[in-house]
Amino acid sequence: MSKYTTTFEIHVHGNVPLREEVTFEQIQDALRSVWMYAGARSLSEGADSFYEEEPGIRFDENEHLLQMCWTIKGEDDFRQALDDMCMGLNDLTLSGAALEVTFYDSEFDEEDEAQGRDSRDDFLMLFVGPTPAAIMQVQRDLLVQDLVNLMERHFDASELSEVVLEVDKLFSKRFDSLVSSLEISKPPRGSGGSGGAGHGGRRPRHLH
Repeated sequence: MSKYTTTFEIHVHGNVPLREEVTFEQIQDALRSVWMYAGARSLSEGADSFYEEEPGIRFDENEHLLQMCWTIKGEDDFRQALDDMCMGLNDLTLSGAALEVTFYDSEFDEEDEAQGRDSRDDFLMLFVGPTPAAIMQVQRDLLVQDLVNLMERHFDASELSEVVLEVDKLFSKRFDSLVSSLEISKPPRGSGGSGGAGHGGRRPRHLH
């Protein structure tokens, strides 16, 4: 296989809170792009991870929670399947959630390292949620957590309130800009247009 078609081990990890009325069939449809990529004919068939010790893709009906700790062999084009999955999950979510995705370059070996070559490992965070506000809330919480963990090495937690406040200001500006853009996209009143405001139609897949 050519180095230009590097194979990855791709690990998807995270928990997504779902609405109470969501069914397994709806989840199966939302995740269609990823289990089909795995060559499965259904979610049940494709839910097992490449590694037996990982739980794979599981739906906890009692907790209304989609749990993912799942590894698949794939190429860089798996990113499109992830985008489609996020689009499908948005409509099923109860609140915002983050998914961690790690691409491990499975062809990178000791010889490559010895010759100074770089692996093509990659990491990304995907966000899903019922609204952009819910997605932004998750992004904000993760950023605050990372900043506090970093700065607590040098400052007391009580000294970091102003830092958190500034983060909140930045996200407030981003949210206001989003609301403004949605307002501009509304059809004029009385125009007879059927387009809705907010989240009618195609929603953002996820915010990086």
